[in-house]
Amino acid sequence: MRRDLRGRKVRTIAVFAAVGALLLAGCSGDDGDKADPTTTSTTVGSSTPPTTGSSADKLHILVSNDDGYAADGIDALVQGLGDLDNVDVVVVAPLDQQSGQGGRTTLGPLPVTDVTTKSGYPAKAVAGFPADSVRVALDELKVEADVVITGINAGQNLGPILDVSGTVGAARAAVARGIPALAVSQGSGAPEYQYEVAVPAVLDWVRDHRDQLLDGKLDPVVTNLNVPSCAKGQMRGLAEVPTDPTGDATASIGPQDCASTVAFSPEMGEVEAFVNGYATINEVPAEPKTPADVYPAGGATTTSSGG
Repeated sequence: MRRDLRGRKVRTIAVFAAVGALLLAGCSGDDGDKADPTTTSTTVGSSTPPTTGSSADKLHILVSNDDGYAADGIDALVQGLGDLDNVDVVVVAPLDQQSGQGGRTTLGPLPVTDVTTKSGYPAKAVAGFPADSVRVALDELKVEADVVITGINAGQNLGPILDVSGTVGAARAAVARGIPALAVSQGSGAPEYQYEVAVPAVLDWVRDHRDQLLDGKLDPVVTNLNVPSCAKGQMRGLAEVPTDPTGDATASIGPQDCASTVAFSPEMGEVEAFVNGYATINEVPAEPKTPADVYPAGGATTTSSGG
């Protein structure tokens, strides 16, 4: 069952720094500490087949991104997912930074390496584009997945820059295989990317949709979640607004004003809501406006732009 996001409404989510600190405890790689996956309810690389019908059943989550397996955002996401009950998380992500590659894919086999995320969580690194990582995970590694979550990206992916996003491109690769996907991005412009704000929003989404995911009743669409990083104030709520491909391109990559007094209205566009401190969520088309490029084996390249 598809959740209608066209109603243009805003929900309030209470997100506090103390909660974020708990969610990200041990995520930083500065002290070299390694997370022990056996201390949480999350397991990685399990071959247990997915089950359906009850929230007591194990939910299989494939995590990927476009910033590479060693990025802070994917580490924060995996650590946060460990707070969920009865989930199985497998991480398959690009070997290197692959921002701005959209839905590009590579023909032929690609090298896959056993690695760990920044905190020591087991992962597979694919020497290819973001969409390649999802393809390899599902088609070649035969990873079981009820849902694919991509991110948390360093920088927002919304409005007219949507189709260059590797985060969204990877999510689209999942949807092309009939699996619902959540693409998650953290806004830029504040002194730091505040992944601790996005993590609770992701967990809320998973909890809200868990039964549908297990029952196979959630349509295979890309849900795009963008969460602001606030230099002042706090995230003002979650705005359910349509994607805005004709929005202000300059504003769509700019900072977010969480101290704004501009109130949400049904007429507000995605970009306007985001830059005024609201997290935005919507469904995006399964295909980009321009078809993705396909590269020969070994043709993946890196870029420092986009997300």
